[in-house]
Amino acid sequence: MGTAFAQDDEASAKAQWRQVADQLRPKVPKLATFMDQSEADVLAYMSFPKEHRVKIHSTNPIERLNGEIKRRTEVVGIFPNEAAITRLVGAILLEQNDEWAVQRSRYMTVESFATLSDDALVSLPEVAV
Repeated sequence: MGTAFAQDDEASAKAQWRQVADQLRPKVPKLATFMDQSEADVLAYMSFPKEHRVKIHSTNPIERLNGEIKRRTEVVGIFPNEAAITRLVGAILLEQNDEWAVQRSRYMTVESFATLSDDALVSLPEVAV
């Protein structure tokens, strides 16, 4: 199965995925059927440009963010109301957004989506001084 993820384009990955499923079909038919059903979901990231794939093939950044939210909300313990939770989680999300925005080599930038957009003027907003 890992060979499907090493392919350079979506068509090659899907062909490799099907080949592996077909090889498994005689011995493990349930797994092959599961692979047939999950192909679109598992290989969905292959429809993005190659430079984006390495950044979206994993949910690690989101899991890390969820862990940070959990850690910081557990410190507070009991919130007085729902608005207090919203403010704290909102502040954590804004902080993470700012961090991702300056780490251009690690995360996707708005400009990198220009190839996917119909809007030719994809750019970052002006920063208020």
